[in-house]
Parts: sequence; structure tokens; C-alpha cells
Amino acid sequence: MTKSPNRLLATVFGAVYLLVGLLGFVATSAAGVGFFDPDGGLLLGLFEVNIFHNIAHLLIGAALLIAGLSNVRAAKSVNIAVGAAYLLLGIIGLFIVDSPANILAINGADNVLHFASAAVLLAVGLGADKNVRASVA
Repeated sequence: MTKSPNRLLATVFGAVYLLVGLLGFVATSAAGVGFFDPDGGLLLGLFEVNIFHNIAHLLIGAALLIAGLSNVRAAKSVNIAVGAAYLLLGIIGLFIVDSPANILAINGADNVLHFASAAVLLAVGLGADKNVRASVA
């Protein structure tokens, strides 16, 4: 696994996003935040989350971790797919902050993190392990 940047990144990001998803439930329960509440509880005093946002983190974390522990092709594919999704979410997030359409309780700090995650996942997914073709469906 350590010989493949894609597998290593997917495994580390997967574990981190699973942890963030679990910690998010502490923040949402302490603040009494609803499932799609646009005003979320603060995770680490910086990132807004609601229950839907926490579930998204758990699903993304699980996909990354499973792919990272699986094989290079799976890790590369999931890194690219999640990176592209985070890039799109970062762009959409710029327009929905402070609006009723913000069903993920995204704030400015979330947008920065989504763009940073997208950049790292896409850079590694597209740039590393060149001898393996990603099969993103």
C-alpha cells in the first residue's frame, strides 16, 4: 500500500473522513441540529455540519478507505471521483452559503476544505500511479 500514493491517500483520507463524520454527530447532537438544517453545529469550532453532512462524510470516508485497502485501480478511481465531487461541491458551496438550499450546512471553512481536498485527491488520482488506468464509471 505504501508504494502506491493513491492507495495511501485513499486510506488516510478515508480514515480521516470517517472520524470527522463520527465527530460531527457529537457537534450536531450538542447543538440540537436537524437533518437538513442549513445552520449546523460547529465541528472543531470552525466547520458547520448537520446530520446529512455527517452521513456524507461517513459514506465518502468508507468509499475511500475500502478503495485504499483494496487495490491501486480502485483507489485511483475513487480518488478521482471523490476529488471531482468535492470540486463541484466547492463551487456550488460558494453560491449556497447562507441560503435555504444549503442542506449540507456548508460554511466558508467547509468550502476551503472541499477545494483543498479536491486539489489533493485529483492531483494524486490523475498524477500518480500512471501505469494503472482508472476506470471511473
